[in-house]
Amino acid sequence: MRHLIDFGDVSRAEWDRLYHRAVEIMDRPGDFMDACRGKVMSSLFYEPSTRTNFSFQAAMLRVGGTVFGFADPKSSSVAKGETLKDTITMVSGYADVVVMRNPREGAAKAASLYSWVPVVNAGDGGHMHPTQTTADLTTITRLRGGVDGLSVGLCGDLKNGRTVHSLIKAMAKFKGVKFFLIAPRELAVPEYMRAFMRENGMWFTEVTGLESVIPQLDVLYMTRIQRERFVDPLEYERNKGVYVLTRRKLERARKDLLVMHPLPRVDEISIDVDDDPRAVYFEQARYGMFARMALLTDLANQPRQKPEAAEIGHGPVCSNPNCITQTELYLPPLVKQNGGVDCCAFCDAPLR
Repeated sequence: MRHLIDFGDVSRAEWDRLYHRAVEIMDRPGDFMDACRGKVMSSLFYEPSTRTNFSFQAAMLRVGGTVFGFADPKSSSVAKGETLKDTITMVSGYADVVVMRNPREGAAKAASLYSWVPVVNAGDGGHMHPTQTTADLTTITRLRGGVDGLSVGLCGDLKNGRTVHSLIKAMAKFKGVKFFLIAPRELAVPEYMRAFMRENGMWFTEVTGLESVIPQLDVLYMTRIQRERFVDPLEYERNKGVYVLTRRKLERARKDLLVMHPLPRVDEISIDVDDDPRAVYFEQARYGMFARMALLTDLANQPRQKPEAAEIGHGPVCSNPNCITQTELYLPPLVKQNGGVDCCAFCDAPLR
């Protein structure tokens, strides 16, 4: 593994190795205090973040490395109009690994084309968030003993929920997982994710109600309705607060249910759920730090490698208005197949 852009590109064997290293770090943290001694991580956050940004910084410091970067692009040359290509080329000359969050879908893939060092996708718009998935799988495996055969409810904004998209792709590597996709019709999973699930023979059903399916679940993964992803404020107002998990609703759930959330929450989990032993979302955030420590001990120690020359593009070919190719017009017109359909290799959206 050179970059971590999309968890779908990680093999089951690579994940197993990553998880076992995370467990070793949890059990024997002192053995890894110098695993990245002398290594430098660049943290480029074009979007607000608490857990992911702090978690990566804490992870790098705990394995002996150092960190530089920005949490607001207005404080960098991006505000002067610097392209993503130039930012990444320059930063990868200073760092051993680059961790990037960007509101444009496909931005991490674009960055990887020009970086001399490994690039980690810390969230690209509403597309993917693979290191949140490492936190999720670490939590489930640590607390349930494994992922195979679980019934998983994904609830909330499944259209724009990059954490959900990454988790679905990751769980394709496990056996017998059933998905209950709980969302308003206008916030259902994108068609490219349905195509992925069908292509991989994954069992899923789409429903609009939480209470009817909660007794069947081993894992309930709540997500917030994301105000920042809505173009129309009225659409956000119609959908906010549509799902709220309370102690009363949990009375119908299994005693060993795991209630998870990538955080931050707004109003989708009431405060009285926090004291329920099934609520593990704060533990989940801590497990994410250990998973990122394991990831950095691998990627930050890889040698520098000159990127291959990329074709110069002449404008976007993607139908997604939030795709990185809409603003970085020099990007090559990369295409991939998804369910027999030609899709943008940056953001997975169908081509025009």
